[in-house]
Amino acid sequence: VCVAVFVTTLDGLIVNIALPPLSSELGATTRQLQWIVDSYLLVFTGLLLAAGGLSDRFGRKRALVIGLAIFGITSAYAATVDSANGLIVARALMGIGAAGIFPATLAIITNVFTDRVERAKAIGIWSATSGVGVAAGPIAGGWLLEHFWWGSIFLVNIPVVIVGIAATVMIVPESKDEHTPPLDWGGLLLSIAAITALVFTIIEAPVYGWLSTIVIVGFVSSAALLAAFVAYELRLEHPLLPVRIFKNLRFSAASVSVTSAFFALFGFVFLITQYFQLVRGYTPLQAGVRTLPVAFSIAFASVIA
Repeated sequence: VCVAVFVTTLDGLIVNIALPPLSSELGATTRQLQWIVDSYLLVFTGLLLAAGGLSDRFGRKRALVIGLAIFGITSAYAATVDSANGLIVARALMGIGAAGIFPATLAIITNVFTDRVERAKAIGIWSATSGVGVAAGPIAGGWLLEHFWWGSIFLVNIPVVIVGIAATVMIVPESKDEHTPPLDWGGLLLSIAAITALVFTIIEAPVYGWLSTIVIVGFVSSAALLAAFVAYELRLEHPLLPVRIFKNLRFSAASVSVTSAFFALFGFVFLITQYFQLVRGYTPLQAGVRTLPVAFSIAFASVIA
């Protein structure tokens, strides 16, 4: 399970170290570089809730194996493209596989470790694996870029995926819930639309201007779609996201904290890897090593938490 979640975290960050080479070799603009990073995350987050529901219904082990297979195949495809726009599409396809992997891993842990103490330890290790991925991504990416071409940062996913599939097939027990409610397609579409509108507007705002008509319309549209999503979910007996749970202040505070932390982390990594290489003149590997304090902090804090 940790191998599976590791490869999604690894890929989410390994591409950041390759942004300067991608800019020069593929002629990618800053906007295209943002989309190379964010198209993966956008599809990943947009399909996360739906993928979790499907894995509960049809089998978590099956979902994990399928997600890993999709991730491996699309990683190989990403390594072969020859344009920035092609890489954006490939990264979006990789996000489909990641969406199948991530919720299945946590659901499997919850199902296998029924004792609360064991489950807490397992989730701590699962979380710390993300910290290891934060470290391994830039360092592995830096080493690969110094010895091979940029496509190697995607090919490195394939052996990890093979190990993950083999271990899942041999070790992980199948589990599912036959009585899960029907998938909330309306909520799914509204959530994807709201997230897409918001992320698209933030990425495109520097191009058009933060106070331009198209950007203001984008922010208003994303807010309207979010409001529509909340209103729609409140009417359903079995919503995709039970929004009333946000009345629990502990849950809401935790959600805001996690959102803020990842917003800061991905923004930081996107900029710092370019700063290290383009301003300070470090090689990709030297830049990767200098992200280690962040990674170690995440891994250490996850285990303590």
